[in-house]
Amino acid sequence: MDMSEGRPPICDYEGSDYQERFWELGDREYEDRVEAVALGRLLPTGGARLLEVGAGAGRNTPRYQGFRQIVLLDYSRTQLEQAKARLGESERYLYVAGDVYRLPFAPGVFDSATMIRTLHHMADPLAALRQVRSTMETGGVFVLEYANKRNLKAISRWILRRQAWNPFGHEPVEFVPLNYNFHPVTVRKWMTEAGFGAVRQLTVSHFRQDLLKRMVPLGLLVTLDSLAQWTGNWLQLTPSVFLGAQAIGEGEHAPEGAFWRCPVCGSLNLEKTDAGLWCGDCDRVWPVREGIYDFKESLE
Repeated sequence: MDMSEGRPPICDYEGSDYQERFWELGDREYEDRVEAVALGRLLPTGGARLLEVGAGAGRNTPRYQGFRQIVLLDYSRTQLEQAKARLGESERYLYVAGDVYRLPFAPGVFDSATMIRTLHHMADPLAALRQVRSTMETGGVFVLEYANKRNLKAISRWILRRQAWNPFGHEPVEFVPLNYNFHPVTVRKWMTEAGFGAVRQLTVSHFRQDLLKRMVPLGLLVTLDSLAQWTGNWLQLTPSVFLGAQAIGEGEHAPEGAFWRCPVCGSLNLEKTDAGLWCGDCDRVWPVREGIYDFKESLE
C-alpha cells in the first residue's frame, strides 16, 4: 500500500525566516508567554516520549522539561536545523523531517503529543489528527492549539460588513492559501472522530491587540490572560484556543522495540544502515543527514 496516495497539499516553511521575523522581531512576547502558560496547564509534568508536531525552530521544545525524549517533527529541514542549533545534539532530542499525513512512527510509541500553531495549515485536519492518534498509546495526553474563526475581532468585522465570511459558520475558512481558521464545534467533532476525548479547553491571547500591548505592561497582560484562560470551557471567543485531550479507545500496538514506520508502504521493518533507515519491505532508504532523519524523499 502506498500511503502517499491522495495526500493533501502541504505548507512548507523550507528556507523561511519565520522564527526570527514572526517571533523574535514581531513583538509577540505576550503571545509566546501566554501560550507557555496554557501548555504548562494542559501537559503532564513528565513522561517517556513526546511528539512535537510542527516543532519548527524549537520555540516550545525547552518547555517540555519532564520528558525523557522529545521528537521534533517538521516538514521543513531548515526549521529543524534551526531547532538543532538552538537545542544541540542530544539523545533526548530526535529531529525528524516528515509529513503529518503519513507519520513515520510505529503505533502507540508516544505517551504525549503537541500540535501548536500547526493545525491552521492543515487542508485535511481530521486526517492529520488521526495520524497523531495512531502514534499514541491509549491514555496519552495530546495538546492541540488551533486558530479560532469565532473570535471577537472576526465577529465585529462581520457585523460591520468588513469581511464576507460568517464567523459562526461551522465550516473552515481559508483566508490565505493553506491558512485556515476553524470553528470550535468543528474542531471538537474532529477530535472525537480521531479518537480523542477532550479534557479541558483554554482560551488564549485575549488581549492580542497592538494598542493594548503598547499601553499595558507585559506582566499585567500575561496575568490577566492567565486568569481569563480558565473561561475556555464555557466560551471560546479568542483567536487562539488550546485543547487538552486524552487518547481513548483501543489503538494499534507496535511490536516490542519497533519505533519507525515507512511512510510509503507502512512497514515497521526498518533497519538502521550507514545511509539511513532501510525499509525491508519496499527497499527504500530514508536518509539521516547531519542528525536529521529525512522522510520527505527516499534515496534512490
